[in-house]
Amino acid sequence: MNNSVGNTARLIGAGLRALLVLTVICGVIYPLAVTGIAQALFNDKANGSEIKDKSGNVVGSSLIGQTYNLPKKDPNDADEAARPDLKWFQPRPSGGLGTNSVNTQYSLILSGATNRSADNGAVNGQCTKGAEEGTLCAQVIAAKEAVITDNSTAGHTVKPEDVPADAVTSSGSGLDPNISPAYAKLQIHRVAEQNKLDVKQVEKLVADHTTGRALGFMGEPRVNVLELNTALKALTKS
Repeated sequence: MNNSVGNTARLIGAGLRALLVLTVICGVIYPLAVTGIAQALFNDKANGSEIKDKSGNVVGSSLIGQTYNLPKKDPNDADEAARPDLKWFQPRPSGGLGTNSVNTQYSLILSGATNRSADNGAVNGQCTKGAEEGTLCAQVIAAKEAVITDNSTAGHTVKPEDVPADAVTSSGSGLDPNISPAYAKLQIHRVAEQNKLDVKQVEKLVADHTTGRALGFMGEPRVNVLELNTALKALTKS
């Protein structure tokens, strides 16, 4: 009986010691080591890939998209359609992005794709203006018309064939922070006109913020909208 109690006590003691040692290693030493290495070698990424403006204020993350809309005419009207603030470069269309009219704060609404098939609303395999309301085709057609209207200026007309796919479709997550160089270039004349800047200045801004393929072959060239708009804000205030 005494041997049994002693064995049990030793087993419990060994278990408690193992628990204590593993808690210290896995719950204290390992997290501190990983955090320290991340802060030392990957400080920017470890802290959320924050983007700061000219004043050093954090305006968001390079990993999460933002929208740039005008304030609502009626803040209490939940059904009021968002109106893009045409002074800024616009991101991909998405219901998953929070609104942000001053490029400093945003609130996340949701994340997700439409889950509609590519031919949702298509007639004989084609999207037409007669597509049923609420279908993907109807959304794409409406978005394309809006992109053409918004980005055509007195001296520059956007043609339907100039509109890239990412200008009228959302990403799978609904939070894509990047647009294609083609969509960024399509917006140059409008942004220049709205901000009273020379087109060449805005073209250079887009070129400076265009990132190529990773390692030269992975992914696609892209432009981070928040980084671009933060630079645009600094340029308009300089």
